Amino acid sequence: MNTCDHTIPPSDWVKRFVPMIPMQGKVLDLACGTGRHVRLLTDMGAEVVVVDRDISLLGDLARLTAVEAIQADLEIGKWPLPDRLFAGIVVTNYLHRPLFPLLLSSLISGGVLIYETFSQGNEKFGKPSNPDFLLHPGELLKIVERQARVLAYEDLVVNEPKPAAVQRICVVRS
Repeated sequence: MNTCDHTIPPSDWVKRFVPMIPMQGKVLDLACGTGRHVRLLTDMGAEVVVVDRDISLLGDLARLTAVEAIQADLEIGKWPLPDRLFAGIVVTNYLHRPLFPLLLSSLISGGVLIYETFSQGNEKFGKPSNPDFLLHPGELLKIVERQARVLAYEDLVVNEPKPAAVQRICVVRS
């Protein structure tokens, strides 16, 4: 059985903004991978819904009572969470543009979206390098305009955990 890779720490961006999520509702960790944010969220008292196409990568985290694990390919088929609302949504290192309207409409009023992924320019540093998986300049800002209040936004090159071009945003649904 695969286990959670505890050597990959939670994103600093996520750690910075996760305290803004209202903890009276569930938090969605979308495309959660090995679950590097699950422990952070559950340690804060959150009930977490995780979705990934391979939930076996979560290892023991999938068995925590505060975790609901859903195996689904987000790029094929229907949205696996119809009619569910979340106090917070965390997405890192994943981009599938058709999901953006669903993410924003899946937040409660006052819910927080924390999003961080690769942007154009990342091809200089390695993968992903396919333009389909890289955000255009200012794309995250355009997606949320008139639907959410931007708490923070960055479009930059980072050196940690490895050099990459990223965009990241934290918004509160209006």
